[in-house]
Amino acid sequence: MEESVNDKCLVTAAIAREMSGGLTSRCQQDIQKLEYYLPLLENLVHHINLIDNNQQMISWISHLKIRWSSVLTSSSIFNLKGPKFYQFDNIHFELGMTLFVYGALLREQALEVLPSDLVHSTSLFRKAAGVYTYLAEEVLNHIVGTQKKPPEATSHMSSVMSLICLAEAQAVTTRKAEENGNTDGLLAKLHYGVTDLMARALVILQSTTKECNDISPRLMDFVLTCKSLHELRSYKYLAESLRNEGKIGNAIGVLHRALSNSQKNQPREDSWKQVYKHVFDDMTWLLQKYQHENEFVWHDKVPHHSELPSPKAVKIVGHIPYQPQKWERTLVFKL
Repeated sequence: MEESVNDKCLVTAAIAREMSGGLTSRCQQDIQKLEYYLPLLENLVHHINLIDNNQQMISWISHLKIRWSSVLTSSSIFNLKGPKFYQFDNIHFELGMTLFVYGALLREQALEVLPSDLVHSTSLFRKAAGVYTYLAEEVLNHIVGTQKKPPEATSHMSSVMSLICLAEAQAVTTRKAEENGNTDGLLAKLHYGVTDLMARALVILQSTTKECNDISPRLMDFVLTCKSLHELRSYKYLAESLRNEGKIGNAIGVLHRALSNSQKNQPREDSWKQVYKHVFDDMTWLLQKYQHENEFVWHDKVPHHSELPSPKAVKIVGHIPYQPQKWERTLVFKL
């Protein structure tokens, strides 16, 4: 598993495919490994919990030297001496970090299948959200100690990841609704549902930076950019819905307000800047079209910004609860 996480696989693609029973996706191969490992680990944790106060058991666990590096810290990107490792003498640390990677791989697979299967992609995002919810509520509270934790070992970060995965699941569902030709009013609500989920993730993430001040700014930028993009799209569909209702003055006001607000949240990544610019330019063109139409045909008054309607959030996805699978075999320790 360490080879997969560090992208240093020592076997060829053909051998890896053969070992996995024919799976060609590296992501699916890694998920399969974790789904073999997690039941064994869950069973071990269960039996250790039964005698966790035993001094011999405490000594054994400390000698395991359970160490993980973090991919969410800025130091993991800029540390020229190699990754920083975090060590906890706690078997729940191993379980928590393994589950975090499992959720990340499910999310990666969801992105992998997105171009070809929107329904399956949505299910994988929801499944990943369920893993992170379980992690935050059932596992991470067992990791205690005075030493500094990696972000992945905090319940706040798991809550953030759960909300991100739910937002992405809703985004895929919204894309499906767009392809099906749903009304502008519904699409505005669905996009704003994504915005609302990302906004909740942003609030938790900002509070988490007080606990873990080394979190990579790229994560914050990603959440903020996704929130802003879906907010823009929500206002675009709201404006089109208002235009279809004959309220072109409201439509112009809504577009103008959205474009003005969007100037405050420009993404840093070049690839995200291109997407953001495309949406911004599309809305600018629509605003100019409506203004021209209103000037020559409708002469409708543009209301004050305080009188303009705002999108309402509708959320239609939820997490798929994670059901831990234990390897049902009794373990006996020689204490």
